[in-house]
Amino acid sequence: RQLPSSELPFSALRSVLFCNSFYVPGVAPINFHRNDPVEIKAVKLTSSRTQLPYEYYSLPFCQPTKITYKAENLGEVLRGDRIVNTPFQVSMSVEKKCEVLCNLPNKPVTLTVEQSKLIAERIREDYYVHLIADNLPVATRLEFYSSREEEEKKKEKDVQFEHGYRLGFMDGNKFYLHNHLSFILYYHREDVEENQEPTYRVVRFEVIPQSIKLEDLKADEKGLCTLPEATGSAPQEIDPSKENQLLFTYSVHWEESDIKWASRWDTYLTMSDVQIHWFSIINSVVVVFFLSGILSMIIIRTLRKDIANYNKEDDIEDTMEESGWKLVHGDVFRPPQYPMILSSLLGSGIQLFCMILIVIFVAMLGMLSPSSRGALMTTACFLFMFMGVFGGFFAGRLYRTLKGHRWKKGAFCTATLYPGVVFGPRSAVPFPTMVALLCMWFGISLPLVYLGYYFGFRKQPYDNPVRTNQIPRQIPEQRWYMNKFVGILMAGILPFGAMFIELFFIFSAIWENQFYYLFGFLFLVFIILVVSCSQISIVMVYFQLCAEDYRWWWRTFLVSGGSAFYVLIYAVFYFVNKLDIVEFIPSLLYFGYTALMVLSFWLLTGTIGFYAAYMFVRKIYAAVKID
Repeated sequence: RQLPSSELPFSALRSVLFCNSFYVPGVAPINFHRNDPVEIKAVKLTSSRTQLPYEYYSLPFCQPTKITYKAENLGEVLRGDRIVNTPFQVSMSVEKKCEVLCNLPNKPVTLTVEQSKLIAERIREDYYVHLIADNLPVATRLEFYSSREEEEKKKEKDVQFEHGYRLGFMDGNKFYLHNHLSFILYYHREDVEENQEPTYRVVRFEVIPQSIKLEDLKADEKGLCTLPEATGSAPQEIDPSKENQLLFTYSVHWEESDIKWASRWDTYLTMSDVQIHWFSIINSVVVVFFLSGILSMIIIRTLRKDIANYNKEDDIEDTMEESGWKLVHGDVFRPPQYPMILSSLLGSGIQLFCMILIVIFVAMLGMLSPSSRGALMTTACFLFMFMGVFGGFFAGRLYRTLKGHRWKKGAFCTATLYPGVVFGPRSAVPFPTMVALLCMWFGISLPLVYLGYYFGFRKQPYDNPVRTNQIPRQIPEQRWYMNKFVGILMAGILPFGAMFIELFFIFSAIWENQFYYLFGFLFLVFIILVVSCSQISIVMVYFQLCAEDYRWWWRTFLVSGGSAFYVLIYAVFYFVNKLDIVEFIPSLLYFGYTALMVLSFWLLTGTIGFYAAYMFVRKIYAAVKID
């Protein structure tokens, strides 16, 4: 059975900027005594080529007598996790040389033609199997020689870990299944009193998958088997055109480790095959601060000069003709077209901003631990619902400022416009989860948005420093560079430059099933994004008003979200260069979710830029003397 498409696999979180690893209170370690059972559970099957996660038992693996699924939280369901028990029998510190997994040790498993076809198809699509032991995901060790200087005579092997293990492999047009799993579990011996029985904690879970032909696995009546020597064994082929016979077997090896329980996730957080370019991240931070500083200095100096000139002219007489942004003072606060839609979108932007800020900050402090699967997504969903009260408040107050009067319709628009677009394509989510999400939306988010909107609409509207003329002023013909699309391209470069390196790691986490954990840096990048969006928005609105174009409300919102256009371009580049997706459905899935991400990012950056520009416009018109 196919599961919901994976979305943001943002579990396994911690701050690396503040680099000590720690666990949150409440996530308690499990102490095992010798011979205690260590349960091996299956999570799902994933592939970065298809982006479609499947349930573990969607393939004909050996099943326990009773299949029990763990109750999942919302984040796990949205990620496509279905944690289920498996028939692997593993006991603490007890070695197993080779054991047959299915019930009848001397009788091989027979795969039907349909099952063989399905396994071959999944191998061709490059699927990985994900298991967990004591909530630790299984990893495959990858060793390779590092490209270090020739001076180092002794070649050291670099070790990296791959999340999960490969279902099988292809050689030419033949398919081979990994039917033997060698589990290597590492334990840390805890300090206990002299007369007490020693306790152990699981600190790493590795697997070496092997493909061994049925004839080479010699199994006896007790279910024990003998592994062939590596040189003489042939792999287990799966022929999709006929029935196949094979044995599923496994072995267990235990090793003592110095790794403390609190640091056991460190191995998994260095799984990425891309080294973190610290220098590049710091470099982009410095460049953005430098550019922001220059922009601020220019705009502040120019503004002071403008304000001094305007106020000096008023003191003398109206001998000189007015020009520049002071000219449009009678129209600059004229309400725009579609004020209800604008205030609704900005309300959703405020909701997103509050949610993202809190989630990143909490994750940076290490509060969303790697062992809490789906915790980050569950937190994000609930926070978005509860932040509806702030979104409604800001939307309601702005709508009243823009001379709107249908507050109930405005509140409904705010509560449904953006969430409706996000929930619309969720056909892949299981029906009960969809019902739960709808209940949360209509039971929590909608009432809170109405509540916030009501109080925001009742509150005094924003105080605009100049009166609006009755008759709109004519707008002169604008230069080519004042075109809206040119503005979007220009305004998007600086904020995108601040975050594109971080974007690579976020995309890797989402689409290549890797862990994302740089929340310290992400928080820093988010702050820089807010600063750069605000500054670029102020610069753009200043140029627009100097060109005597007072229609800045919608334009500022659209232009400030210009970096979303670059995110879309980057997503296309990432799809072409980094992913192996070739089929239509996975491509549709990728671009569908990317479109939602780009929309959300546009709302977020557009809202930041809009409020920065609005404060700036009110400030400068309050500073000049106007008759």
